[in-house]
Amino acid sequence: MARNIRFIVVHCTAGSQRATVADLQAEFRKKGWKNPGYHYVVFPDGRVVQLLDEAKVANGVKGYNSVSIHVAYVGGIDAQGRSVDNRTEAQRRSMLVILKDLHRRYPSARIQGHRDFSPDKNSNGKVDKWERIKECPCFDAITEYQDI
Repeated sequence: MARNIRFIVVHCTAGSQRATVADLQAEFRKKGWKNPGYHYVVFPDGRVVQLLDEAKVANGVKGYNSVSIHVAYVGGIDAQGRSVDNRTEAQRRSMLVILKDLHRRYPSARIQGHRDFSPDKNSNGKVDKWERIKECPCFDAITEYQDI
């Protein structure tokens, strides 16, 4: 049965830009997850690796996984462990390509960052910085990808 995809969620891995697929898989296993947190991962050189078939449910955003496809870039923190948008130009280009392709296949899906699932505590229609549960993906994915 096909999944009803309502969201294409952009993430960062919140780790080193030198992380490998094996490193990411080990992190997911350490969390006790059967499936990875992302369907696709974009490496600093622009290479895109599919970690999970789109028909399967990834562990990207609790409560929304069954209706989401998850795409992450490797990185998202600086040397001190603080959140930072440290995507390379190759990652930016590859993210755009994969997100355009996914949106073409799931045209009614909304592209947004993991942080945009945080609750709108003051009911102003947007998630303000102080309301975010996390910073992932460390940039405003809704604005950046609004023209896709």
